[in-house]
Amino acid sequence: MNQPQRYIAHFDLDSFFVSVEVIKNPALQHLPVLVGGSSERGVVAACSYAARKFGIHSAMPMKRALQLCPQAIILHGSYKEYSRFSNRVTDIIAQAAPAFQKASIDEFYIDLTGMDVFFNPLQWTIDLRQQIMAATGLPISFGLATTKLIAKIATDEAKPNGYLFVQPGKEKDFLAPLPVQKIPGVGKHTLPELQQMGIHFIQDILQFSPQHLEQKFGKWGQTLHHIANGSYDMPLETAHEPKSISTEQTFTTNTNDKAFLEQKLVQMTEKVAYELRQERMFTACIAIKIRYADFTTTTKQISLPLTFCDDELIQAAKQLFQLLWQPSLPVRLLGVRLTNLSKHGQAPDLFNQTNTKANLYKAIDAVKNKYGTFALQKGRSL
Repeated sequence: MNQPQRYIAHFDLDSFFVSVEVIKNPALQHLPVLVGGSSERGVVAACSYAARKFGIHSAMPMKRALQLCPQAIILHGSYKEYSRFSNRVTDIIAQAAPAFQKASIDEFYIDLTGMDVFFNPLQWTIDLRQQIMAATGLPISFGLATTKLIAKIATDEAKPNGYLFVQPGKEKDFLAPLPVQKIPGVGKHTLPELQQMGIHFIQDILQFSPQHLEQKFGKWGQTLHHIANGSYDMPLETAHEPKSISTEQTFTTNTNDKAFLEQKLVQMTEKVAYELRQERMFTACIAIKIRYADFTTTTKQISLPLTFCDDELIQAAKQLFQLLWQPSLPVRLLGVRLTNLSKHGQAPDLFNQTNTKANLYKAIDAVKNKYGTFALQKGRSL
């Protein structure tokens, strides 16, 4: 019996954070916009295509970005707004797609395997893209191929705001002329090694046997050979849930002001607890990170009963801070991270309407959802 033809669509919400800001303020269209920390030690979370013309890219230090483009407009962004737009896209895809994976806040995979007997997969994907764009105003690029990896690479080739279909049987031909760094996972460490071997394009990988590549790169070498042949595939993770929720802040000036640091710690813990509740999840572990002026970084975590409550998480975070803090060393960065996430809480269920504490947090979150995440804060965080 013949196997059904595999089709995977990869949707990418183009320059998502910037696109949301442009929708909120159309005057930003075509301007060099940076989303991220505004301090000299902040980093660029996202940038507009106008900013990219100056050589700016995400994860670049903000200081360097402003050297390249002093006239750039810096925005802090709003997690609540980004989450709202992402959820609207998720809802549309969930109603239309046979199976899908939400890989991140702005990235989706859709499995259309075997659907070609019912409809044209390319036209179906084009129509879904148009539906999402009409409903949200967001620009979207997509790639359609027989594997997740090739669909993702095709999406990158289709940007900005376009689409590309790699037909079944054409995978190897599509990949062959592309620079080897187009393969996800080939970065600043692997790329020089590949180039030293004479591998500059994906087709060059096939000059070497899988065994030779494995000797050089371990299992990654075997994977590279499969990728170059167009045969590497990964299953969809249709039950995607966040594995952790975190936030961190690099301070403009190094500080050993304990009161200030504790205030920031409370603010950050409130933020991740709010995001946790928006995902309707609980955490069983909280960790904090402190990076000192000499770049020494220390982390410590503690397990706790499943919770999503600010007061319980703040108490644990402050205990960890006391264990890590060294008064004589100025602090450069502070971070909070929630892990061991679960959809299932203790009985009585904290999401149950009859639970008094849950009702309190629902009321608090309702205000934050309407007026912004900083509309209500604990007095000690002000």
